[in-house]
Amino acid sequence: MSFPKWKEILIAFICVFGILFSVPNILPRNVVKNLPDFLPNKQVSLGLDLRGGAHLLLEVDLATVEHDYLNQMLDAARQTLRKERIPYAANFPKAVEKEAKSVEFDLKDSSKVGKARSVLSSIDPDFKVNIVGTHVTMTPTEEALKERKTNAVNRCIESVRKRVDDTGTREPNIQKQGEDRILLQIPGLQDPSRVKEMLGRTGKMTFHLVDETAKQISDKKGAIAPIGSMYVESDEGGYIAVKKQSLVGGETLVSANLGRDKYNNAAVEFSFNKIGARKFAEATKANIGKRFAILLDNKVISAPVIESAITGGHGIISGNFTAETAQDLAVLLKAGALPAPLNVIEEKTVGPDLGADSIRSGIVATLISGIFVLVFMYMWYSSFGMIANIAVTVNIILLIAGLSCLQATLTLPGIAGIALTVGTAVDANVLINERIKEYIRKGDKFVKAVEKGYDLAMTSIVDTNLNTIIGMTCLYYFGTGPVKGFAITTILGTVISFFTATTLTRYIVSTLLRLKYAVKIPM
Repeated sequence: MSFPKWKEILIAFICVFGILFSVPNILPRNVVKNLPDFLPNKQVSLGLDLRGGAHLLLEVDLATVEHDYLNQMLDAARQTLRKERIPYAANFPKAVEKEAKSVEFDLKDSSKVGKARSVLSSIDPDFKVNIVGTHVTMTPTEEALKERKTNAVNRCIESVRKRVDDTGTREPNIQKQGEDRILLQIPGLQDPSRVKEMLGRTGKMTFHLVDETAKQISDKKGAIAPIGSMYVESDEGGYIAVKKQSLVGGETLVSANLGRDKYNNAAVEFSFNKIGARKFAEATKANIGKRFAILLDNKVISAPVIESAITGGHGIISGNFTAETAQDLAVLLKAGALPAPLNVIEEKTVGPDLGADSIRSGIVATLISGIFVLVFMYMWYSSFGMIANIAVTVNIILLIAGLSCLQATLTLPGIAGIALTVGTAVDANVLINERIKEYIRKGDKFVKAVEKGYDLAMTSIVDTNLNTIIGMTCLYYFGTGPVKGFAITTILGTVISFFTATTLTRYIVSTLLRLKYAVKIPM
């Protein structure tokens, strides 16, 4: 029952740590924000079912990912054949069909088939090239297609995270579900329309010259744009003819922020990387006096006249913006274009009143279970029961501190896990106390019985806790959302209860024995 000094210091440190890191959870948020940086200031995040908010299930359009992949290969094949002077037939497709699974075209000269096979195979090793006669078929491997789709989903998740975070939304929960779905939960958000609108936009920005030879039209039905140009819808109404070839792409942007134009109207300030800055400078220098159309998702958002060469790599987008729409555009540009469109296939909104009821019910359940446990332990084990009760209290404090440090999201099942932990936290103490009573009955002296009780109950305690942790680990690994929250709180509570039951209570008993305050356990 003796404890070295370092172990006493460690136990004290853990208990003080738990108190300090759990205290912010009982303080108002505005008070916590103003705490000095050196003090713990993290609070447990409340889940959707406790705080209310929006739940969106998004589906990544993987068919578009495959279609774009094939079109990229088609463009690469066209450029390679031109470079190697291998003629192709006049029916060479401008784009692959929507449902196509491969790139197909015909060569014009059968004597160039061998060379064509060689150069086309070198473009991308993940494409299989098959030539029958002069008909070429290029098909991506299943592994390459699967990897590309997986990367597209992961990039979509990252882009969604950036877009949602930059709107100022607190603590969004973003998870991948299945192969092509993304679960987005935003606690505290009652109107998800703004977020839905942002996620529904691909966010692809390009810069094109306006074709001044074509007039702006109100309806492009039946209208034919000049060769090399296309009609694009404008935010200001109607359709504007712009050159098909983009001069600069949005992928070279490095920043975008809300700003003001020379008339003090809301605008978007942006800057390019070195490559984009060079292209932008060359494009503006060569086209002074011409209109420069800025396209977002194939829609003109602004078409200003280039007054002078812009060489600093910085620019400003002005238009009919409010502060909110300009901020949303800046967020879209900073987050980058989505590799594939996102479709909302499920939408739910949880009201804050329902969340408040859940919190109230969870707290009441935890308090009732805790009171029953505390009363039972005191009635059954007297002073040793009170020691176990102290351990349970410290257990809950450390559990809240652990959740705060991990920034884990607490859900209603998570509260159920805490309530369960209150009950199971005394299991080890019951085993220890029953062992002590057993050895007292056998005639052992009190101190010897206590020492044997702690030592010989250890095997059973380890087995019990290990089984719980294994089960909860499986729940966490295979479960999603609230199930994971339940698993996390139960695992954390089990690990902490092992410390409080076997180390903390033993230290308290040891201290009481040294001070001669320990009372014999009633038989």
